[in-house]
Amino acid sequence: MKSQAKSITGADVGEVVPALAVMGWITIVLSLDQFCSALGQLVLGVATWIVLGFLLWRSPRLLRVQVGIVVVFATVIEYVFSPLLDVYTYRLGGVLGVPSFVPPGHGLVYIAAVTLGTCELFRRYQRQLVAACVVVGGLYSIWGIFLSPQSDALGAFWYGCLVLFLIFGKQQLVYVGAFLVVTYLELVGTHWGVWRWATVDPTGVISIGNPPSGAAGGYGWFDLAAITFAPGLVRRWDLWRGGRKKSERGGMEQPV
Repeated sequence: MKSQAKSITGADVGEVVPALAVMGWITIVLSLDQFCSALGQLVLGVATWIVLGFLLWRSPRLLRVQVGIVVVFATVIEYVFSPLLDVYTYRLGGVLGVPSFVPPGHGLVYIAAVTLGTCELFRRYQRQLVAACVVVGGLYSIWGIFLSPQSDALGAFWYGCLVLFLIFGKQQLVYVGAFLVVTYLELVGTHWGVWRWATVDPTGVISIGNPPSGAAGGYGWFDLAAITFAPGLVRRWDLWRGGRKKSERGGMEQPV
């Protein structure tokens, strides 16, 4: 253990700084939202979009496409689950029931998860981190079912999803990163009353914790969509651009 501790270098710490910065920004936004008016919340949304744009400005194209997928997918789910089904509700509602900082916030969460999941420090301790994620997530899920003030069957289901992502997913450590980031923001957001989960799902059958213990497993579907579909979209874009350029060159070379 002593030799492992010595192997953590300044470069290792530097790799996780962007993820820590994202979590810091999310913490600031959620803390301010407690006291904001509707206008203040809109300002937080604009600022969060700017932060997301800044982080994506020089990011690899694949990551930009992945973030785009997450933002679109998550925004659709937000509007279905919150204002439509009332699975959870936000303190102020925001734009048609969803605060303006939430869509870009999902993009920031994905960036943080990818940053952690691809850093050398996480790769070095991959087995330990995956095992810890399964154990801690499992204990949290058990607590949610049997000990939580608000019974949490949905959290247990989502924990099962998380375990499947960790077993079969292409990028295990991204799901580990998502577990850390999503669990943190759910605990902070519900503690400060920025949003609150309903006690049961729309059917009235499945109990829901506040927050659900396995929320990261639910968020894992966004990660799965990004990881699965982004490479194909990038390849198709390249093929389309390549074909278009050839067509343009061919048109210029034709004799008048």
